[in-house]
Amino acid sequence: MTTGIQVSPERAPISFFEEVIAATPGDTRLQMCIQCGTCAGSCPSGEDMEHSPRRLFAMVRAGLRDEVLSSSSPWYCVSCYYCTVRCPQEVSITGIMYTLKSLAIKEGKYKEPAGADLSQSFVSNVENYGRSFELGLATRNFLQHSPVELVRMASMGWGMLSRERLDLTPHRIENLDQLQAILVRAKEIEEVTA
Repeated sequence: MTTGIQVSPERAPISFFEEVIAATPGDTRLQMCIQCGTCAGSCPSGEDMEHSPRRLFAMVRAGLRDEVLSSSSPWYCVSCYYCTVRCPQEVSITGIMYTLKSLAIKEGKYKEPAGADLSQSFVSNVENYGRSFELGLATRNFLQHSPVELVRMASMGWGMLSRERLDLTPHRIENLDQLQAILVRAKEIEEVTA
């Protein structure tokens, strides 16, 4: 049994709120958001966001379409689902963030966030090795965006290396071809549904 706002496919959504609900797969439960702030308090990227998820959802409800779609906040979502798991109302926060990114791209309001190249490097590592290569990711990111920070982080990196918590070279997972086949199929499905 689904509760809340239902948008029929025959008619166009009358509000930005309804549009977001209609464009998000599954039951978003966005209408159930009680503005408790659990999502904002749970988000590992929260400090970098222009607006917390809680604030962003209030803006969606208020119909602030341009402000929401121009916000950098959805782009800082790392899709860890921690907010979604902790939400007392079971709002599909991560799914809504994906929807907001998609709408921003469609309307040409996409602004590449500072970490976009980091994201692309991460995806490339997963495609090529089946896992992340933290030393390479961090080094590349700091060299591109804040070389001074790289120097400050060097002692922590050295500590991780000395405790064998960080590898100097990337390692491939077993059966990488199977993962690559899954990723190729996922991209095909994405192209069909886009």
